[in-house]
Amino acid sequence: MPAKLPRSFYCRPTLDVAPDLLGKILVRIKGKTVTSGRIVEVEAYRNADDPASHAYRGLTPRNHLMFGEAGHAYVYFIYGMYFCVNVVTEKAGTAGACLIRALEPLGGIGVMEKRRGIENIHDLGNGPGKLCQAMSIDRALNGEDYLGDTLFLIDDGFSGFRIKRSPRIGIRAGVDKRWRFFIQGNGYVTKNKFNAL
Repeated sequence: MPAKLPRSFYCRPTLDVAPDLLGKILVRIKGKTVTSGRIVEVEAYRNADDPASHAYRGLTPRNHLMFGEAGHAYVYFIYGMYFCVNVVTEKAGTAGACLIRALEPLGGIGVMEKRRGIENIHDLGNGPGKLCQAMSIDRALNGEDYLGDTLFLIDDGFSGFRIKRSPRIGIRAGVDKRWRFFIQGNGYVTKNKFNAL
């Protein structure tokens, strides 16, 4: 297995890390079960200049991880039913995170199908809540170090794809910022009106 991405990968400006996450592989190990998927879509969130960010109004008990050491997971609960997983970026003290929006399933697909209750591989991880369910990512992993052995990212050298960017999805503020990045033409990206822009 390729080496885990180093801390230095994450400890950079959020808008540099976000597109560089595309093509990397997210690995989740739970007991003896291993699931993995290639990241095909992400969104960047910053701090005081980003009204769509959890960190926009400053440090709170909920968002404190966004201000912490880069390379940790920031997991939150939305709509009373879904978890979303982020990668914390920037130097400690400066808030930043990249939401992982979609994965192309690679390993443990049968396990993912059972967790999601479906057999359509294209629907296993094409959304932040779906991929968290498929990978068994919940609030227990909030703060998890991506350099650990439970949740981590690797680079298998996947390249040769085109990156497109668009406004972020499902937000009401900061809609002018084109901080959603995705692999053009990938069948596992979430379906939305911005893909054709």
